[in-house]
Amino acid sequence: MKKAILFFSFVLIFFLVFHNFLYASGKTPLKGDVFPDITLTVSEKTLENDYLGLTAKGSFRISGIKAEVLIIEIYSMYCPYCQKEAPSVNELYQIISKSEDIKNKVKIIGIGAGNTPFEIDVFRNQYTIQFPLFSDETFKIHKAIGEVRTPYFFVVKKNPDGSNTLIYSKVGSIQDPGQFLDIILKEAGLR
Repeated sequence: MKKAILFFSFVLIFFLVFHNFLYASGKTPLKGDVFPDITLTVSEKTLENDYLGLTAKGSFRISGIKAEVLIIEIYSMYCPYCQKEAPSVNELYQIISKSEDIKNKVKIIGIGAGNTPFEIDVFRNQYTIQFPLFSDETFKIHKAIGEVRTPYFFVVKKNPDGSNTLIYSKVGSIQDPGQFLDIILKEAGLR
């Protein structure tokens, strides 16, 4: 009897501890999958809305962003790897912004997993981030995309029907921003 109680106690503890890992809200999209049409809150910053081609108030879906290709960085301000990666992502943004042939076709956004709007602003200011950053304070988006590690990069291409197809994804550092961009442009058929 003691063995049965001990066994069931172990199973119960295992289930409680690993429940989130076993039953995640979403699975991480794979290359070729339709990427979830995430809803985000419209920024109060006019430059960010202009950059994304947004005119709506309140909220918008990523399919509403005026771009053929969208790079989405999932990060956390508390992640030391994300902090270390910030200069490389800033460099990627600068390369895209200065390239006349792609600056209106490729956009970047960041989504702070578990970060409040205040924490997003701290990260933006500390690392001089110029592209739009959005809060995912409740982890809703993070769960919908499979609770990925940070930093994680999703690259989606907008389809004629308005859906988004995942064309590239990567956990960790993008390494060389120029090479990363070349890979994305080739995957998107823009080069």
